[in-house]
Amino acid sequence: MNQDYIKPDNWSIIEEGFDPSRVESSESLFSIGNGAMGQRANFEETYTGETFQGSYIAGVYYPDKTRVGWWKNGYPEYFAKVLNAPNWIGINVSVNEEQLDLGTCKKIEGFKRELNMQEGWLSRSFIATLSNGIEVQVETKRFLSLDMDELGAIQYSVTPIGDDVEILFQPYLDIGITNKDTNWDDKFWDVLNVSYKGQQAFIEAKTMKTDFHVCTYMESKISLNGKTVNIEPALYSQEDYISLEYKQNIKNGETYTITKMGGYTVDRNHDKIQLVNVAKKVLETAFELGFDQLLKKQKEAWASIWERADITIEGDVSAQQGIRFNIFQLNQTYLGKDSRLNIGPKGFTGEKYGGSTYWDTEAYCIPFYMATKDQSVAKTLLEYRYNHLDKAIENAEKLGFKNGAALYPMVTMNGEECHNEWEITFEEIHRNGAIAFAIYNYYRYTGDYSYIPEKGLEVLIGIARFWQQRANFSKDKNKYVILGVTGPNEYENNVDNNWYTNYLAQWCINYALENIEKVDNEYQDDFIRIAKKVKLTKTEMALWKAVADNMYFPYSQKHNVYLQQDGFLDKELITVDELDKSNRPINQHWSWDRILRSPYIKQADILQGFYFFEDQFTDEELASHFDFYEPFTVHESSLSPCVHSIQAAKLGRMEQAYMFYLRTSRLDLDDYNHEVHEGLHITSMAGTWMSIVEGFGGMRVKNNTLSFTPQIPKQWKGYSFKVNFRDAIIKVNVTQSETNFELEGEHELQILVNDNPVTITPNNLVTV
Repeated sequence: MNQDYIKPDNWSIIEEGFDPSRVESSESLFSIGNGAMGQRANFEETYTGETFQGSYIAGVYYPDKTRVGWWKNGYPEYFAKVLNAPNWIGINVSVNEEQLDLGTCKKIEGFKRELNMQEGWLSRSFIATLSNGIEVQVETKRFLSLDMDELGAIQYSVTPIGDDVEILFQPYLDIGITNKDTNWDDKFWDVLNVSYKGQQAFIEAKTMKTDFHVCTYMESKISLNGKTVNIEPALYSQEDYISLEYKQNIKNGETYTITKMGGYTVDRNHDKIQLVNVAKKVLETAFELGFDQLLKKQKEAWASIWERADITIEGDVSAQQGIRFNIFQLNQTYLGKDSRLNIGPKGFTGEKYGGSTYWDTEAYCIPFYMATKDQSVAKTLLEYRYNHLDKAIENAEKLGFKNGAALYPMVTMNGEECHNEWEITFEEIHRNGAIAFAIYNYYRYTGDYSYIPEKGLEVLIGIARFWQQRANFSKDKNKYVILGVTGPNEYENNVDNNWYTNYLAQWCINYALENIEKVDNEYQDDFIRIAKKVKLTKTEMALWKAVADNMYFPYSQKHNVYLQQDGFLDKELITVDELDKSNRPINQHWSWDRILRSPYIKQADILQGFYFFEDQFTDEELASHFDFYEPFTVHESSLSPCVHSIQAAKLGRMEQAYMFYLRTSRLDLDDYNHEVHEGLHITSMAGTWMSIVEGFGGMRVKNNTLSFTPQIPKQWKGYSFKVNFRDAIIKVNVTQSETNFELEGEHELQILVNDNPVTITPNNLVTV
């Protein structure tokens, strides 16, 4: 834990007291989004202190040209940057011609910021003494509408204390913004037109290179003590900025309020010549409803999400706050409405990682969306990869692979590889395995096989072709080996025979062969279509099988464990608990050379494989590998603690499982890795959900049957969650003494509890 200022609360993230040193962290933690757009929790009014300004539009990006010292063949030409979008939330505020700025105020009292996760809104309140001695009370509330996902709403109120004053509100649109994370400081936006009509203003622009057309818009209404005031605004406009000014004399104790609606319309969804007209219709609807009615609809929309997705924890507020924060941010980032979108590691909370798609989606996020939403949402995520299959084949061709071999990108926006770290781009090829595993995991959980003959088998064939070509035969070992890779543990680069990579390669090939046979036998028309399209032959499949059947796996007889890769035991095996705390995190204190020579593991590597394929290993094997590798794991990846929590729970080590759960659930809230100011770790938040449902709840699918092995940390009185399993909603409630099951639906369901069959029927409580 590296910060401890967020107040414990079951449903809200609360900050009390203004501290300039934590502004950027809070901008991340209090971020808001609605799946189509999002923004960091920047102040509406001017702030001259250190700040990370950020607003983002889903699917809008810029191909930032790669910048490296030495160019290598096959290097991606660009890194896809999520673009800092035009700022529509801004409201300059002046009192007696003195600008309200928390960076220059004489005094700030009663500062409180709240992110209400239950209802989906962000608020602030404070009393400020300006440089001119005037004292005002400020209250703000804003949200991004889930129902109208092109719209955001702000209500901003100022009340003078002790003096009659003149207050100026200046709502504005600003496209003169830059990205904090960029290679060349390029200009990203080309302004096409700035216009206004009455209380409305619009900036039409397009992105350079990618040519996305966006209209940023706003409209404002003014009220005094809750009653509308008609003020003719003064206009200020320039090439990339437009503002409207509302000036009014306000008596002591009166409340002057601006209600501002704004957002983006994008040519991804509309004809680009109609973007302003669409924005006008959005504004018309928004003001017909009004702020209060829009907020009511926001609360109802979030209530619907929480009805399915909520996890309750009794007796541990920190744990409860943590899991709800994770679930909330996941739903702010992705709702499954648009098949062209995916889940960026930072979501709408920052620019690191480019805001693009990683293997995190398949490895961590799909289980969450399968269980908390309709299965069509998870299927949409699978189809996203199918739609990029041709690009994956192109990516492999650039590296010399042939015959339809597919290498899915480490980072992508449109299917092209756009990650520009060589040891990741070329070597962290295990991401291919996560794509295939997600197909398997979807079928295992939903029972819906239709995706595989329709689309998934083509993906599996392309991946199998890649693994067969990527492996080579070692005469010395008389085995197939895979050389020059980076496993999930990115603190090891360019290693040979990473166990996780080799195991995934073997499994992917066998799974592809298994499904080729099934589709051939049961979906003949699909098989004929696919085999003809991809030119599949029995000779080729025999080559695959030869590789899978004779894959090499490094193993230590002395330690009775698979080795993470060749040469792991040549390292100086000093465990993490022997490290001086001043060296942590090592990625911020050590040279990269020193990290690579160390035994320290950034995240679960071999243990990631044991998590995916736990039914292929005994509990004793899991225990021996967990005991060997966890002491060397520094957990400096957000994806690490959740896997360890699940496995510790499986081994019955509940105190350790609880410790890892707290770390994954409060990774950002408590800033474990000293980096929350850069944005949140969105994709790993799905791992927090897994830590409870799969870890403590022990949920699995065994032999086509939903199974639970419930356990509970001693710190909790009880916990509950719901899962949607094959169109049946099962609620699980675990206490220190018993587990209760409830079923929503029309048909009974047989489940396993501690490997014993239990039948649950609709609307009846079953206690075990």
